[in-house]
Amino acid sequence: MSDNSPLYLVILAAGKGTRMRSNKAKVLHEVFYAPMVHHVLHATTALQATQTIVIVGHQKEIVEESLSDFPIELVVQEEQLGTGHAVLCAESAIKKMEGCVMILCGDTPLIQFETLQEMVVQHRSQSSTLTVMTTTLDNPTHYGRIISDNKGTVLSIVEEKDADYTQKNIQEINAGIYCIDTSFLFSHLKNIDSDNSQGEVYLTDIVSQAVSENLPVHKFVNPDSQDVLGVNSRLELSKAHHELQMRRNCALMAEGVTMISPETIQISPGSTLAKDVTIHPGVAITGCSTIESGCDIQAGAIMHNVTLGELCTINPYCCLSNCEIPDNSIIKPYSVKC
Repeated sequence: MSDNSPLYLVILAAGKGTRMRSNKAKVLHEVFYAPMVHHVLHATTALQATQTIVIVGHQKEIVEESLSDFPIELVVQEEQLGTGHAVLCAESAIKKMEGCVMILCGDTPLIQFETLQEMVVQHRSQSSTLTVMTTTLDNPTHYGRIISDNKGTVLSIVEEKDADYTQKNIQEINAGIYCIDTSFLFSHLKNIDSDNSQGEVYLTDIVSQAVSENLPVHKFVNPDSQDVLGVNSRLELSKAHHELQMRRNCALMAEGVTMISPETIQISPGSTLAKDVTIHPGVAITGCSTIESGCDIQAGAIMHNVTLGELCTINPYCCLSNCEIPDNSIIKPYSVKC
């Protein structure tokens, strides 16, 4: 497959997310200051896809409004009949039946651009009909298992609820990200039935179809299992936020910011910090704040849309919002400025 062949992105964002115990559509739950589906879209931007299609369903109007700033095409899945049916809904939006479709889920906010790029490169270089991303988990509960032969070649994917005892002990799981030849995908999705425990059309069944036709099917094994895990509960939501915040904090420290107990520090992606800033435990810097060089922000300070000049000292437990602090200022402990 040529590197210049079309690349279509289909992002599945139609589900309710019942394990979230929420009235809000799952993909709209915020992780690191943005709805989780936004993180997926940001990760795919640099792929420069021919077209990005988002499948919406549950609370479609609210999801559509949330995505209004993204250059995407929305397709509605009127009935929630499974992942295979959701992808099939995108067929009418695809401009040409060539190249490949990369399918992702809107509830995987930890996925990184570099991983997706490597997968597309491998898929094209191996002239695959289908490439499925896999990873290994110590506890694979809730995930589809990868069924392979003794050479490690993928044969099929079995969903958790349809797996037998032996299959449930398999630790290699389906990460839910695929690259699939466009024409093969849509012609074969129509052949998949819903004869399973969920009564749904499983996208995963397309793997065994490709295998049965002796078409080239490959794995893309992701060693960083955390990056591909979906967010399906409040606990997983908090873990995803922590991971994204730590990525941000590590990047800031690499740029010259000192953090004492970085795991306790919250800094929004819209905030800018200069080198030689020191941040103490329990600090939250949110909105679009700007912190200039040499500032010392002490424990428990909370700042939102704040501009700090150089060499400022913010003493413990200050609460500052929508204000500008000049160079060399010293703000007393427990101060409130709005």
